[in-house]
Amino acid sequence: MRWLPHSWVAAIARVLGNMLYRWGRRRITLINLAKCFPEKTVVEREALGRRVFQNLARATLDLGRLWYAPPEQVLELVKLVDRHYMDEYAGKVPIIVLAPHFVGLDFGGARFAYTYPVAVTLYSTQKSKVFDAALRRARARFRNPTLITRQQGLRPILKALKEKRGFYYLPDMDFGAKDAVFSDFFGVPAATVTALSRLCEITGAKVIPMVTRQTETGYESRFYPAWEHYPSGDAVADARRMNQFLEERVLEMPDQYFWVHKRFKTRPAGEPNFYD
Repeated sequence: MRWLPHSWVAAIARVLGNMLYRWGRRRITLINLAKCFPEKTVVEREALGRRVFQNLARATLDLGRLWYAPPEQVLELVKLVDRHYMDEYAGKVPIIVLAPHFVGLDFGGARFAYTYPVAVTLYSTQKSKVFDAALRRARARFRNPTLITRQQGLRPILKALKEKRGFYYLPDMDFGAKDAVFSDFFGVPAATVTALSRLCEITGAKVIPMVTRQTETGYESRFYPAWEHYPSGDAVADARRMNQFLEERVLEMPDQYFWVHKRFKTRPAGEPNFYD
């Protein structure tokens, strides 16, 4: 795939995306969209869901470039916007880069790691040792960022933040009820981890969001201003602030969010599972 023109990859992705929409996590995606966008018609949500799979398919096929093309060619595909928000604090204070689950996050992570070479991020160990090794090798190509597994806990993250390294963090998923609070996401209570505010409380880290958008010719990673008056001391309010920021970004590009994840898997006591 790394050798093909962008237009070819996009065309293949549309076909593949339509196939995945038919036989993949279509049901989960449509449930999420129905919960978050009840004002849309069924036809509108199905059209949106189809675009989600097409964008995911293209991001997946683009991994050919990300993993195997020369790094300088990959970096040309990712435009950094408003990096002054990051440069103002980089190397001066602990920084948590809030990177929500949009389809371009892998390219954003590579661009961030290359531009800020002491980057740190969480990593989920893969079941397949072959795939795990390939994924680690691919991520190490961009100035070898430190990969911390979730099994290692918070200690290595705290150490990295105290060393004023940038932590590329993706907390906007349902990781269960442990260390989480229920906070509305598009009006639906969602289990939201509180680690972001806890890490800031312990280390004094600044939160600087970075959102990556898939474009016609590549990707665009945009930094946002550092959050002021965060954390607030109220875990629920802090979780709501993160979800509200995420809602605003989703509304800008709803077909690029990771709707295939069971975002509402964990429910408040007594509330039925949406996905059964």
